[in-house]
Amino acid sequence: MNPLKKLAGQTMIYGLGTIVPRVLNYLLLTPFFTYIFWQNEYGVFSELYAYVAIFLVVLTFGMETTYFRFAVSEPNKNKVFTTALGSVLSTSLLFFIVILLFADPVASLMSYPGQGNFIIWIAAIVATDAIVSIPFAKLRQENKAMKFAAIKFLSVVVNIALNAYFYYEKWSASDPHSVQISVEYIFIANFISSAFTLVCLLPEFVKMKPEFDFVLLKKMLSYTFPLLIVGASGMINEHGDKIMLKYLVDDSEDQLKQLGIYSANYRLAVLMTIFTQMFRYAAEPFFFAQSKEKDSKETYAKVLKYFVIFGLIIFLGVMLYIDIVKYFIGSLFHEGLDIVPVILLANLFFGIFYNLSLWYKLANLTKYGAVIAIIGAVVTILLNIVLVPEFGYRGAAWATIACYFLMTAISYFWGQKHFPVKYDFISIGFYFAVALGLYFGSTLIEIDSMTVSLIVNTLLFGVFFAVVFYKEKLYRYLKR
Repeated sequence: MNPLKKLAGQTMIYGLGTIVPRVLNYLLLTPFFTYIFWQNEYGVFSELYAYVAIFLVVLTFGMETTYFRFAVSEPNKNKVFTTALGSVLSTSLLFFIVILLFADPVASLMSYPGQGNFIIWIAAIVATDAIVSIPFAKLRQENKAMKFAAIKFLSVVVNIALNAYFYYEKWSASDPHSVQISVEYIFIANFISSAFTLVCLLPEFVKMKPEFDFVLLKKMLSYTFPLLIVGASGMINEHGDKIMLKYLVDDSEDQLKQLGIYSANYRLAVLMTIFTQMFRYAAEPFFFAQSKEKDSKETYAKVLKYFVIFGLIIFLGVMLYIDIVKYFIGSLFHEGLDIVPVILLANLFFGIFYNLSLWYKLANLTKYGAVIAIIGAVVTILLNIVLVPEFGYRGAAWATIACYFLMTAISYFWGQKHFPVKYDFISIGFYFAVALGLYFGSTLIEIDSMTVSLIVNTLLFGVFFAVVFYKEKLYRYLKR
């Protein structure tokens, strides 16, 4: 099969397990929460889930990618799986026990005194999700995309159903904000859905013969340690602003409110994040497998170009129809809509960076990835410190795009020295120019009628498709 078609097919199937569930979350839970919670309540939820994302990366410590690498190079795949799983299982259980013992002091340290139960639920979610990451990686490595997708989908359905059950009274009230129900039930629902996922993946555990190998573990840890730095730094880049924002806004009464507005509008860019994630699930094993082919570098170049094209389609799809998209979050959060294009482009650059980062993984130079990620994390922290006190959450948005653009540039220039690939940046730059031109052009057209405005923007959207269609000579496929 054509490798690009194979990658596209795998991406679509993994999309069933990532994009469909996350779109369900997006279409149902995001409006659900932003319509029933105040801005500061949504800020609490957003901050604690930022910690979930960061600690999940720490507890998995890059073992997913390491598993892919050693499952290809080691003859005993069973030993690779059980060694990877055993290491993650041990650290996850230790993490949960420590948090269980010190939940109240941690809650006080995070400015949530008396809410140690929040911290315990968050720790339980992180530990469970870390444990299931290795069986999920095994399904990806074995190309069992349908099973992967089914479990992911069912887990999200359980989460959505439980949230609907817990918050039905608040949602059905004439004034949802008048009904006081704690955000804690969000965490309880998430933990139950994570536990459900663990139960579904138990067959992947029990059918493997336990073979924990300390010599193999040492080799795997040597490979994965830089990936841990990459992952942790990457999560700081992606979620650090949501943690720091509360401490950088001067007005204490405005801190969680700004965080809530920022996080809700960040969610409007979720389609770009989902696209990048589902691509990553399919691309990582694909890149390793494709490296054995003689024309692999030409394939990598094509993958990047088409990734950018689809990313720009998502950008235009959100921004040209923002007058509709904005209703997916409550009106209390609409004042932050101006950050949506910035976050969309930031996440697109992150996807480009991921494409370019294959060089240090394939060349076993993961230390370079660690350095790039650390630079990104430092830039994120410094720019947030400088910009947020002056510009609030808008400063956090601009810090995000600056970080990802810098990481992309560094990865490209270093990659060309160690693993040169002739990327078609002329075409990529052209598509960027067309997409941004169409978007800014749409903002200059003042139309009072929403219907007419949507028609005009649809025509602009069609222009981008037409440009891609003719530049990529896609009309040739219509003649077949």
